[in-house]
Amino acid sequence: MNNKARKAAFELSKNIEQPYDLYNHVPYRIAVASNLLAMDRDAYIKSLTGLETREIRVLLNIGSYGPINAADIAYQSRLDPYSVNRAINTLLKQGLICPDNDHVKQRSKLVKLSELGLPLYQQVIEHMRQREAYVLSDVTEEEKRLLLGLLEKIELRAEAKLAQSAEDLAAQGHSITRDQAELIRWHKRSSKSG
Repeated sequence: MNNKARKAAFELSKNIEQPYDLYNHVPYRIAVASNLLAMDRDAYIKSLTGLETREIRVLLNIGSYGPINAADIAYQSRLDPYSVNRAINTLLKQGLICPDNDHVKQRSKLVKLSELGLPLYQQVIEHMRQREAYVLSDVTEEEKRLLLGLLEKIELRAEAKLAQSAEDLAAQGHSITRDQAELIRWHKRSSKSG
């Protein structure tokens, strides 16, 4: 399998001087792959859950790392806190998650899978395992290990760049968005654990 046909179908523009070749731009290619791997694009997962991508990602984080709070879900998934809170509210309304009453004295509310959410989580995870096996069937274990290491480096550098841009903007007296402030917090947290 290769993308020769797709690459051949798109010639660089002759209408502008020095057009940028997106095919060889790593962040762009990661975004393209991410679009293809989005949970709600998978017909089986979409029909099984009826959830949007962010809701599926939040459900998976709660199942894999719960009980967990919204801030930790946002940090782990790199979804903005507003989207995480909306997803949590949707999942609570559907009865797929519930508050974790064993940790009531925590500073922030923890959530966990409900009895209804657990089997759904398990079905989605099983399908994800099968999908990963198919997608990575031509990838060796060494290549997978290398890819995961490269993705970690790229994520950390992207986070650092976005946090620095937000800090620079704030230092110049401009107001920053909640998402930009969250990126700064994420970067500080990542720097501490690294």
